[in-house]
Amino acid sequence: MKTRNRWLLVPIAGIFLFLLLFGFAAARYPGGSPADLTHEGFDWKHNYWCNLMGETAMNGEPNDALPIAVLALLVLCISLFLFFYHFSFQLAVTSAWAKIIRVSGLLSMLAAALIATDWHDEMIIVASCFGLFVIVGIMVSLVLSNLIVYKFTGAVCLLMLGLNNYIYYTQHGLHLLPLLQKLTFVIVLGWIIGLNWKLYQKAHVTS
Repeated sequence: MKTRNRWLLVPIAGIFLFLLLFGFAAARYPGGSPADLTHEGFDWKHNYWCNLMGETAMNGEPNDALPIAVLALLVLCISLFLFFYHFSFQLAVTSAWAKIIRVSGLLSMLAAALIATDWHDEMIIVASCFGLFVIVGIMVSLVLSNLIVYKFTGAVCLLMLGLNNYIYYTQHGLHLLPLLQKLTFVIVLGWIIGLNWKLYQKAHVTS
């Protein structure tokens, strides 16, 4: 392995660290969910990821999960931006799309890092808007690539993200959203890990 390419694996390590911190934060969450305010601990079916980032848990107790959850969020945002940055140089179809992916990716992750604040709802909208440009840039680049598996799995990820946003903004089927959110996390992050590894291999061969 060439040392100069090892930094390209940082997004993968960061995603695994995020998942570890996510689990640790969930284990420290006192309790309460939108479905049951008296539920003890984190309810994987009914709690949202954002519930871990409130100063007070939904059952009214001080939330010991907060600092760990915020750290996990920051780790994820940095990891995803590094993936976008890496992707823009390895696979973006034009220099214009490369710049769009990098700039929009940075702005999207900066906004996402602020969802733990009182501007939660506003930052979700901002992150989603800039994230849309990133997603379009990545999908356009994949369509013109030879990464056939990632084209179709990327489309699945896109559909799941779209469904999350549809439920969130329309409130239709809202009771399904907490579980769907976690399933989407797993699928999308798994897709990013796989794609990042392919891009690492590509850079490793051509360097």
